[in-house]
Amino acid sequence: MAKTGALFELRQLRCFVAAAEELHFGRAAQRVNMTQPPLSRQIQLLERVLGVKLLDRTSRVVRLTPAGRVFLLEARRILRLTESAALTTRRTASGEAGTIALGFTAASGYSFLPRLVSLCTSRLPNVNITLKEMVTSDQTEALLTGRIDVGLVRPPVDRAEFSKLRIAAEPLVAALPSGDARLAKASLTLADFDQQSFIMYAAEGARYFHDMLAGLFGQHRVMPAYVQYLAQIHSILALVHSGLGAALVPEAAMSLHFDGVHFRPVITNPPHPVELYLVWRSNADNPALEPLLDLARHAFGSGDDHAALPTAE
Repeated sequence: MAKTGALFELRQLRCFVAAAEELHFGRAAQRVNMTQPPLSRQIQLLERVLGVKLLDRTSRVVRLTPAGRVFLLEARRILRLTESAALTTRRTASGEAGTIALGFTAASGYSFLPRLVSLCTSRLPNVNITLKEMVTSDQTEALLTGRIDVGLVRPPVDRAEFSKLRIAAEPLVAALPSGDARLAKASLTLADFDQQSFIMYAAEGARYFHDMLAGLFGQHRVMPAYVQYLAQIHSILALVHSGLGAALVPEAAMSLHFDGVHFRPVITNPPHPVELYLVWRSNADNPALEPLLDLARHAFGSGDDHAALPTAE
């Protein structure tokens, strides 16, 4: 009779599975790299723990008992789970597997985020990316508290606790409603918005874009006629569509394809003022993070004018 709470060992399962599949103790012993007496002893110990006979053995033949046939299925499953757990643990420790919580701003989701996720899916198939949409200020707090591992944020990124990598820089483009006289021009300057109806970014919720445009307009002594202040680019484009005014948006926003909204290049200095950074805690201990950062460095750290700087700062 089995003792209450008694447990079998993995080596006992391996010995039993070898004997059950070979139906020959000599071949089973060779398969698990031991001699026959220790193999027999391990199977006897297993039968004692379970309180049932698993194998009928005579001088000529070895057979599975009905209980042995059922237990063979379970023993194989346990061994597979054990091997899978060991493999997953090794992959997690090496960064080949795991979970990364990635924060992102809405605007980064138009272009860069899908490319990054697609790249991770193909190159890091055992790493699960959990996406969390939040503004840059919320991402900063989430990074500090560990709710996210890495964020796609707008500058400035100036906390001593963080490391950063610039992964994108893109131009601003003008979003104009149908019938706007400025559509006759192939490209615009900031002066084209002076005293003109303009949909501006809200300081609360879109501080980065608000301060950028305020600085550019101030530098060129341009004073648009602000008609609304909004935080989300898709809401701004909706108002452009309604004819309420024009707007300046990052080039990636052109992918939103609003009917009745037309885009024109805008000459600015610098020519690609809209920056995006990957930011993470300098003392981050998630092993899966470094492979993701390596992918970002190699995939987005060189190439066209919109590419990132190749090294972390």
